[in-house]
Amino acid sequence: MKICVAILSIALLLGNSIKLRASVTGPVPSDGDGPASQVCQMCCQGPAAIPGIPGLPGPVGPMGPYGQPGSKGEPGHEGEIGPIGPMGERGTHGNPGDDGIGLPGKVGPRGTPGLVGATGHTGVKGQKGEPGETPDDSNQQVAFTVRRYSAPDVSTSIDTRLPFQQTATLLPGTSFDLETGTFTCSVSGTYVFMFSMNKYPSSSTLYVQLRKNDDVVVSGHSTALSHYESLSGSAVLVLQQGDTVYLTMRGRVGGGSSHDTSFSGFLIYPE
Repeated sequence: MKICVAILSIALLLGNSIKLRASVTGPVPSDGDGPASQVCQMCCQGPAAIPGIPGLPGPVGPMGPYGQPGSKGEPGHEGEIGPIGPMGERGTHGNPGDDGIGLPGKVGPRGTPGLVGATGHTGVKGQKGEPGETPDDSNQQVAFTVRRYSAPDVSTSIDTRLPFQQTATLLPGTSFDLETGTFTCSVSGTYVFMFSMNKYPSSSTLYVQLRKNDDVVVSGHSTALSHYESLSGSAVLVLQQGDTVYLTMRGRVGGGSSHDTSFSGFLIYPE
């Protein structure tokens, strides 16, 4: 709105100036010394015009060239190592820690036994005797081999124990019952047991089991019908005193002077 008023004011001033110039007659000197010049100075001098609108800023000029890099400065000199400063004051002692829990002490000696009450009077219990010495079984040797020499036995139950009639080897301290064919352990340790026997052709089958305390350890069987057949087996057992080891069989086991039925065992590592 202000711009429009300014433009209208300029147009009015220009119109008045044209009218004043048109009223002057006669030649107008070019140097401004004639009468026309004097009239123009008196007639054409009006009030000052309102300043025009500022122009828009021009475009940004192009970027100038990059300057040359400056020269590299000289490195500074390394300073000297200063002297060692004085030792600081010693710090204050820390607060004492909590009391630690020590290890439990050794068990004290057993006290003397108290008095034992009895009907009628009070007696004093006697001192306990020294423990007795146990026999050293580490050097004891246990071994046996037993065999059959009589006519063959026939059994219809697998729980039937196989008896023997002769001992080929029986070291002192070895417990073996020929009638039941049972070895009883007298020295705890690790043992090896082996058995070997023949099956008669007339028997349909022969089953043999090596047992420890009624538990089957190893077993074997034969079903040959037209010829003799040998059965054998072995086992390593760890025994304690009182354990038993024996053979059971079902069928027909051979026997005779050829000693084709035998049972052996021996100690290899005592406890």
